[in-house]
Amino acid sequence: MTDRAANAVRVVHAADVHLDSPLRGLRRLGDDAVAATLRAATRGALEALVALCEAQRADALLLAGDLYDGTWHDYATGRFFTRQVQRLADSGIRVFIVSGNHDAESQITHSLTLPGNAHRFGVDSPGTVVDEHLGLAVHGQGYRTRAVSSNLAAGYPRRVPDLVNVGLLHATVDGSRSGGEHERYAPCSIADLTALGYEYVALGHVHAREVLATGPTTVAYSGNLQGRHPRETGAKGAYVVDLVPGEQARLTFHALDVARWESLEVDVTGAADVAEVMGSLRERMLHTRREAGDRPLVVRAVLTGPTAAAADLADAERLRQEAEQAAEAAGVVLERVRSQTRAPRAGGGDDPELVAAVRAAADALARDPVQAQALRGVRGVRGEVGRLLSDAGLLDLGDPRVVGELARQAADDLSTRLGGR
Repeated sequence: MTDRAANAVRVVHAADVHLDSPLRGLRRLGDDAVAATLRAATRGALEALVALCEAQRADALLLAGDLYDGTWHDYATGRFFTRQVQRLADSGIRVFIVSGNHDAESQITHSLTLPGNAHRFGVDSPGTVVDEHLGLAVHGQGYRTRAVSSNLAAGYPRRVPDLVNVGLLHATVDGSRSGGEHERYAPCSIADLTALGYEYVALGHVHAREVLATGPTTVAYSGNLQGRHPRETGAKGAYVVDLVPGEQARLTFHALDVARWESLEVDVTGAADVAEVMGSLRERMLHTRREAGDRPLVVRAVLTGPTAAAADLADAERLRQEAEQAAEAAGVVLERVRSQTRAPRAGGGDDPELVAAVRAAADALARDPVQAQALRGVRGVRGEVGRLLSDAGLLDLGDPRVVGELARQAADDLSTRLGGR
């Protein structure tokens, strides 16, 4: 460790690997090669994580929960993980693991013996592992059951003097930007975590990376290692964290995702025709393609703004075909495209009051999706084809958010047609 101080410790912080978890939405892609890559993406991302630990000459890897997505279908998942831990053992790198809601003790019905460099924290109370050689103390506690409602952080021990202290926890932290998108487990506050006095608290559960606190105690979510569906967008990976006792942690993010999802909102205001709209879409896709590097990129796109092409874009089949052509030219895979464009007021001939009423009704349903689910038409569709849609990975009509979004989309389509030719 010639590039670091004698008492410095370097750890890699990752979470929410969800190894061998099935990715959703693959049937819509129409690209078998990309779909196959995505199915194996969680394994590829874990291999990239191990390679990062080796390349960065890390002292330890911290895995902050949800290594698995429930019990394994077979032992191949556990054997794959064990082989990766052995690679780290061969490089002299320790591994510290806490379980989360998906891989709680009650959720995993079988396991394999891990190499001696790995330590899985218990579930009954917080534990501490001290490595005097590294100058490192790691504190952690896993989940016994899937739903943990108590504040586990409140029971974490005091720091061990003169060492780098790290806390490992799978939890919902109040104040996180994305915490509300996940079920509330092991809830705690930022103040609870900074009060521990550790140099670093490595968090899991929230799939978006975020630094919640810096200073004497740095608190961070690393996010998940690989996006698993179209809502988990952008670069995914892990933090390399350099630590010295009593000093502020230094974090560097490394993207490790094998494939990437992106959501694009493209303003096509003033576009004269469909060709001009598609030119704008293609340019945005090309820019996103460059940011993603050489990994497969799957895009969900929304077109917005007033344009003379709005009525043509309301033709869902034409829109899909035109957008797929633009995506192919940009070197990306299109997952979904929809138009929220509208005809320009000057030439559209639309009734502003009618359009406003349509949008107000849709907004009300989107704000209260439970009410939308109660509509007779929705109940009928759920009974007839809801299971088929869900099994195909297309729509889950049992999810109120999906129904609310459908109401908003229907309003967009209707207002476009009201204002079009």
